[in-house]
Amino acid sequence: MTGKSTKRREKVSRKEEYSVLYTLILHNDDYNHYDYVIDSLVEVCNHNRLQAEQCTLIAHHKGKCDVKTGEFEVLKQMKEELGRRGLSSTINTR
Repeated sequence: MTGKSTKRREKVSRKEEYSVLYTLILHNDDYNHYDYVIDSLVEVCNHNRLQAEQCTLIAHHKGKCDVKTGEFEVLKQMKEELGRRGLSSTINTR
């Protein structure tokens, strides 16, 4: 009993250990209106309205906000779309 479950747990743990997570960071700007940024986060990052509002306010007051965590390729597409919409963002490793 313990042999199989232990092996299974070890495999999952090792796999998770090697997967690198990235963070998409939204940067504040003085050009875009709150509602535009909120709508963009809802559409691009699949945020609900409240989450998008909170991220927008955090970015406004602190200069930046982590808006999404995940795999690099997924976040890269989101970053590019935010850029097309005139929003500034970066991707960092976690």
